Amino acid sequence: MILDGHIHTNPGKVDRQAFLGRLKSAGINGGAVISISPDSLGISGKKLKAAERLDNLIAWTGPHPGLYPFFWIDPLEDDALEQVKAAVMRKVAGFKIICNRFYPGDRKAMAVYSAIAKEGKPILFHSGILWDGHNSAKYNRPGEFEALLDIDGLKFALAHISWPWCDEHIAVYGKFLNAYTRRPGLSVEMFIDITPGTPVIYRREALTKLFTVGYDVENNVIFGTDAETNDYNYRWAREWMRRDRHILKGIGLGRGALNKIYSENLLRFLGASAKKVQKRYLRPAE
Repeated sequence: MILDGHIHTNPGKVDRQAFLGRLKSAGINGGAVISISPDSLGISGKKLKAAERLDNLIAWTGPHPGLYPFFWIDPLEDDALEQVKAAVMRKVAGFKIICNRFYPGDRKAMAVYSAIAKEGKPILFHSGILWDGHNSAKYNRPGEFEALLDIDGLKFALAHISWPWCDEHIAVYGKFLNAYTRRPGLSVEMFIDITPGTPVIYRREALTKLFTVGYDVENNVIFGTDAETNDYNYRWAREWMRRDRHILKGIGLGRGALNKIYSENLLRFLGASAKKVQKRYLRPAE
């Protein structure tokens, strides 16, 4: 089974069957479907209320067991906490956030993360350079997400291996692994979304560093494409999977590890799998 952990939606006609057909053409069984973006990001080009965006998201995913709705939220909006409650009532699987004009540790945003964690839902964050036409890179450096160490019970993923700051991303993941040894009650967990953001020329280097650094990453890496429901580019998705598999097999990953990356880790991130993993924490001089 292959699940795409990073699929976007855009305004336009909802055709779930056509979307599922394109997923099948890519050899993909389902995945995490992200709602249309909030107006504050200025991405979708169409102003929609939060309730309209949520309705559109559920129309795309419906009752299909392999499609997991992620509601995109702006934690600085005045009604953000109400949006969280409404989305949970509609049984979303998780939330998407881009820190486009605020640092991840913003006090108002942290309150929203905490509310999401209390509902048992994960958050997928953008990390890395942001193609939004604005001065926003400083908000998306992976080191800024250390603030999430203080959100009890949160599962979160940083997308795109934070390109071009992949080394910093890996270092932050290592810091979280070490934090468990210093704070025994720590319950936050970081995942790594390897959705492209890394241009092809950097891909082998980024994946090789990630899987050979010596950190316990195998159970926390999630595959995604950044493709769209409206016109899912199955040829592009197949090409990225082919390239990544070639790289991953070349550095020694076997079928078990690949199964985790391409489906099992996403299910655990979503809370859709009861599988337990034993983590290997990081300690100096070990």
